[in-house]
Amino acid sequence: MELEQYLRERNAPGTVKRYQREIELFFSSVENPKESNYSQIMAYLGKLRTKQNNISPSLHAIKKYYSYLVATGERKDNPAKSIRLRDKRSRDIQLQDLFKSEELEKLLDRKERYPILKNRNQIIISLLIYQGLTNGEIKDLELENINLEAGTIYIKSGRKTNARTLKLQSRQVFWLMNYIREDRPKLLKVNSEKLIISKLGTAENGEGIGYIIETCRHLFPDRKLNAKTIRQSVITNLLKEGKDLRIVQAFAGHKYPSATEQYKQSQVEELKAQILKYHPLQ
Repeated sequence: MELEQYLRERNAPGTVKRYQREIELFFSSVENPKESNYSQIMAYLGKLRTKQNNISPSLHAIKKYYSYLVATGERKDNPAKSIRLRDKRSRDIQLQDLFKSEELEKLLDRKERYPILKNRNQIIISLLIYQGLTNGEIKDLELENINLEAGTIYIKSGRKTNARTLKLQSRQVFWLMNYIREDRPKLLKVNSEKLIISKLGTAENGEGIGYIIETCRHLFPDRKLNAKTIRQSVITNLLKEGKDLRIVQAFAGHKYPSATEQYKQSQVEELKAQILKYHPLQ
């Protein structure tokens, strides 16, 4: 059975034409497509994504091609079968947006316009890059969640995360001590037990945290820098360092191991991190 016949028996005429066109493009870009594996298909799709937004038709066509090879006995497997594409609105990890630990450290070098906010802002940035907290977790912190003597911070449970107690770095303890004892009382205008107080003297609502990150975006003009990508980077870096999955899960507050496992990257995926605009599931 020829490929065209296989497609015509299973699809409408217009769909067949689209599949044929996409398969021909695939053939022209990949050496020996009959023998291509998962990684090679991923690389092709990644390059295609840099040229166009919607690559779903291409993936569907490629899947059909390998289904044809399986049906005719030319292959025993369909290497594209497990690939799922996520669009730009996806909440899945975008590999090209991740930052190395040394890159995240640069965020602490930002210059402060108001001296009274220096300790506060260093605390916010450090909680992002060392503990991987979310914007919401930082704004919800209260004074009682900080234990300066033990050098720990307690994060309350959320809708998607478990409660946890994390170790603070020595300089974080120093910043917190100065902020709580000196800066915070001067900033506070409305009675509040929240740890982070805005420049206006009220409890931080999250906008100020976003603004601090915004002022650092010039360091990485071509990449997506926000609280989400910082947290994803922190978790990914811990796994790349060889930390046990269960330890990282507890650190991140993930309720299920699967939520932590998605941060694992194979060597092939890391090599394509600059061109992949989606995250496949296997």
